[in-house]
Amino acid sequence: MRDNFDHCLAAVLKHEGGYVDDKRDPGGATNLGCTKKVWEEWVGHDVTKDDIRALTVADVSPLYKKKYWDVVKGDELPSGVDYVMFDCAINSGTGRAAKIAQKICGVAQDGAIGPASLASIKHICEAEGVRYFIEEYNDARLRFLQALPTFEHFGKGWSRRVNEVNIGALDLARLGDS
Repeated sequence: MRDNFDHCLAAVLKHEGGYVDDKRDPGGATNLGCTKKVWEEWVGHDVTKDDIRALTVADVSPLYKKKYWDVVKGDELPSGVDYVMFDCAINSGTGRAAKIAQKICGVAQDGAIGPASLASIKHICEAEGVRYFIEEYNDARLRFLQALPTFEHFGKGWSRRVNEVNIGALDLARLGDS
């Protein structure tokens, strides 16, 4: 939903945390959820781990808006749905975020949110309720994460994150209804 970006970004960044460089994580050096590779693509040149460590919310906010929020059409999604899809896009990629939504809606899973996907998401949310969509989405997201080989190491944190995103999204949906 338009005007939810800042709130959703703050919620995402609580889960992403600060600087980490866990050898078991294929993302490598990461700060505020932004990997070295993603930051290099964004700025158009190589960066050091120290550059990643120095990232601020002000640095990464435009990247998250353009590469994730705008790609999943956050401004056009119902309140709460915007958050679950944005968080998933950052954590698992925009294509995965779109495919989960598309599967729930029963439309072609092409990994891109276009007019047909948006209309289907809105239809499901009107017919079944935003709560239904949010819970179905997070259930599907968790099943995807559980199938990853790195779930053994990161699964407890990922499961907690999906649960907390579910709670936060339902709160946003309630606020959007009022």
